[in-house]
Amino acid sequence: MPEISRFFGIIIRMYYNEHVPPHFHAQYGENQAEISIETLEVIEGKLPNRVLGLVLEWAAIHRAELRADWERARKEEPLEPIQPLE
Repeated sequence: MPEISRFFGIIIRMYYNEHVPPHFHAQYGENQAEISIETLEVIEGKLPNRVLGLVLEWAAIHRAELRADWERARKEEPLEPIQPLE
């Protein structure tokens, strides 16, 4: 699964040919969650509240880039890295 961003110990990834709705995976240590690109809701899994807040802030800033990477992933094209949260 390609890594598209990393910040504050959080790894953001996106699978190729993944199921809908469009989403990305966030991992922090042992915790993982799938997060909808459109609604920014947790689809599955759980992250600590502070970490989830950082992930949602990052995703809101980079939603257009996440959508573009989702389309690339669906076509099995290389994904573009996305700037980390600073």
